[in-house]
Amino acid sequence: MRISPKVLLGSAVCLLVTACTGQTGASDEGGGGGGGGGANTLRYLIEQLEDADELSRLEEHLADFEESSGIDVEVQQLDIDTMRTVLQTQLRAEDGPDVINWGSGPGSGGALADAGLLYDLTAAYEENGWEVYDFAKERVTYDGKVYGIPGEMETVGLYYNTQVLADLGIEPPRTLDDLRAACRTISEAGLIPMALGDQEGWPGGHLLSMALSSALGPDGMQALLAGEGSWESPEVVDALTFWQEANDNGWLGESPVSIDYDTMTAQYISGEAAMIPTGSWFVNDLAVGADFESGYVPFPAPDGEGVFSSGLGSGPFVAANTDNPEGAIQLLDFLASEEHGQWTVENLQQIPPRPVDTTGLDVDPLLAQVLDQVSTLSEGGGELGYNIDVLMPEAFNDTMFDGVQAVLTGQSTPAEVAASLQAASQQ
Repeated sequence: MRISPKVLLGSAVCLLVTACTGQTGASDEGGGGGGGGGANTLRYLIEQLEDADELSRLEEHLADFEESSGIDVEVQQLDIDTMRTVLQTQLRAEDGPDVINWGSGPGSGGALADAGLLYDLTAAYEENGWEVYDFAKERVTYDGKVYGIPGEMETVGLYYNTQVLADLGIEPPRTLDDLRAACRTISEAGLIPMALGDQEGWPGGHLLSMALSSALGPDGMQALLAGEGSWESPEVVDALTFWQEANDNGWLGESPVSIDYDTMTAQYISGEAAMIPTGSWFVNDLAVGADFESGYVPFPAPDGEGVFSSGLGSGPFVAANTDNPEGAIQLLDFLASEEHGQWTVENLQQIPPRPVDTTGLDVDPLLAQVLDQVSTLSEGGGELGYNIDVLMPEAFNDTMFDGVQAVLTGQSTPAEVAASLQAASQQ
């Protein structure tokens, strides 16, 4: 299923889970007292889907697995806020889920593994030959053990209305100076240069992620996220300063902090804005709602072409206390297959964390472009940056979300926010 970016800001469940559990270390054994699915039934807990049609399509798809395996899959849904709160209890319950769909990365799945709530899948990877991009597999590998199938891949970059830019004689921006010049020309034409709605806070985290990824590159971002660099560095201050400059010049529309994400996307789809900085999940909205073609490029770097920042959505993990580890692994084998990847591309417009042959599939042209980009980059044909919010703890993300909003409202300077990020990274 498509995990919206709103889910990602909840991925740092680690503090809640690790603080409330007395266990350490994940179980290597599947037996235990929980996972009430039994030998012929699996309980599959997922985040609440956006509509009933998505659930119907998922259940129809899972029927193929049920027919071939003889195992019934009972899909259970919880809204993301409730799931954050009760997930630990669910995973400990005797009648709890056998398989859960949850965020990839150390702040989400990694926290559950640390709490002893996930089943070790290292041997299952070897036995089943699951093919996953290396960097995606790293996001579900904790302390040398693999605990899940990575969720769908998500990149964040800059969309642009191809017709508007062509009419104004603007090439897709490659550098920050290109982007500044484009924004000035678009603004003079009476359009919003870049739609932005940061009322919820998480879009601001993506602004910082994409600007920093392009400025520092993957190695620099990895060092920063690992605590080997400083959040008070000139690159962090400059990234925040660019967004302050863009807001001060009116390039982000009026009062972006008071506008929500849905209004932000509506501004672009309606043609009111010429560009929009957001993620690959937006491709489906464009296919459904826009009557113009869009391009999608990495956010520009200060001195040259940038890189897409990237992250992973939710993917399947097995509960440590499931009564049916063999059946659960069978389900994961189905979810890790190329056939399932093709199904998610065609039905949910997602980017699987593995190579997928899209020949013969009904795929929107822009999504096909994004799939090709991600496949090339993931297999060593380029570089990918990082989405900060899926890799950092909740307390840090809250500081980042509040800090970007403070820069946009003029309540804090970029240097002050950078200092607060550095302090939050050391807590």
